Amino acid sequence: MSNMINILVLFMLFLKRETIAQTNSEVLKLNLLKSEIIKMDSLLFDVAFNQCDAGAFKKIIADDVEFYDDRSGLNISKANEIKSLEAKCARPEKLTRKLNSCVIDKLGDFGAVQVGEHTFYSNGIPEGTGKFIHIWERKENEWKLKRIVSYEHRPYKK
Repeated sequence: MSNMINILVLFMLFLKRETIAQTNSEVLKLNLLKSEIIKMDSLLFDVAFNQCDAGAFKKIIADDVEFYDDRSGLNISKANEIKSLEAKCARPEKLTRKLNSCVIDKLGDFGAVQVGEHTFYSNGIPEGTGKFIHIWERKENEWKLKRIVSYEHRPYKK
C-alpha cells in the first residue's frame, strides 16, 4: 500500500512540474506576442502615421482591411486608407499619435487583438483621445492589420 502511495505522490509531483512548465511556456509565448504587437503598433504610428511613411503604412495594412470609425463609419479600401494618411501628412499642422495604454491577447492561430487608448497631438499640443481595437493577422511570420475599430474620440482633457 505504501508503494502505491509513493507512486501516486511521485505522479502528482510530475504532473505539477509539467503544468508549471506549460504555464511558463504559455507566459513566454504571450510575452513574445505582446512585444511583437507593440513593435507593430510602433511601426504603424511612430513611423507610418507620425513620420508620414506611406511605404511602411502599405506594408502593415492588410489588403482587405476594414476600418470602423465612430466619426466616418466604415472604410474597406486600403487605397482610401493610404489616401487618408497622405492627406493628413499634407496638412500644414503636424498631427501625431501617442499610445497611452493597451492590452494584447492572442486570437488562437489567427493572430492577436490589441485594445487600447491613445492621444492625438497637433504640433505637439494634445488635441484629443480615442480608443481602438486592432485585429492583427499573422501570415508566414508577418503581421498585418486586418480590422480596426476606432471609437470614443473626445477632446483632450487634462
